Amino acid sequence: MPDTGPSFSVKIAETVDELLAAQRLRYDVFVRELGGGGEMVDHDRCLEQDHFDPFFDHMLVTDDTKGEVVGVYRLLRGEQARALGQFYSEDEYDLSVLKNSGCKLLELGRSCLHSDYRGGMAMFHLWNGLAGYVAEHEIEVLFGVASFHGTDVDTLAQPLSMLHHNHLAPEDLRVHAQPQHFVDMNRVQPEDLSRREAMLEVPALIKAYLRLGGFVGQGAYIDHVFNTTDVCLILDTARMNEKQRRLYTGERNA
Repeated sequence: MPDTGPSFSVKIAETVDELLAAQRLRYDVFVRELGGGGEMVDHDRCLEQDHFDPFFDHMLVTDDTKGEVVGVYRLLRGEQARALGQFYSEDEYDLSVLKNSGCKLLELGRSCLHSDYRGGMAMFHLWNGLAGYVAEHEIEVLFGVASFHGTDVDTLAQPLSMLHHNHLAPEDLRVHAQPQHFVDMNRVQPEDLSRREAMLEVPALIKAYLRLGGFVGQGAYIDHVFNTTDVCLILDTARMNEKQRRLYTGERNA
């Protein structure tokens, strides 16, 4: 029989073992690969974990041919955040404009894929699973921090400035980096920008949100623990056009 490649399934973690599988993948990507850390990281068991984990839903993409979790997304709905007392990204961003909007919110985070599965169908299944989750819970606005590797903002001046000038959220969605952590993204004037070169430096996840009509908040945040420069992405499902909606849900033209 010909090799048809991996077969994937998507689900929300229901057991301790499934959560541990997500945390092991996160350790491989965020700690081993990207040099991140954190006070609750378990280096002996190779688990990237924090005190927020029990409050989140953890979406898993599994390669069923190997029985291995190869993709994860961490999801926090508004009611879960109220039980926790905050959204994860509130330590970095003032989310008042979103929390006061009356919209049903979903915070996204810790998105990663096993290195062997990037650029393939695993990401499609992760996005498709997320679309189903959004529909099931009638989510209106998705948001979360996404990261550039490294903490030297001068080397990121082009992509940060491109996001600021071309993809800044409208006022009714524009979150701001907390004043004590605010890093100005407006580092290069529009006439000095090379959009093509800047986009080459933008991580794939951020590009994906931009293609869906996503925006960025005002200001960046330097996360020294994770060795990243973070921006806040916001996606209003009501602002997505039909082409973007099909891209998001994986639908095809009839």
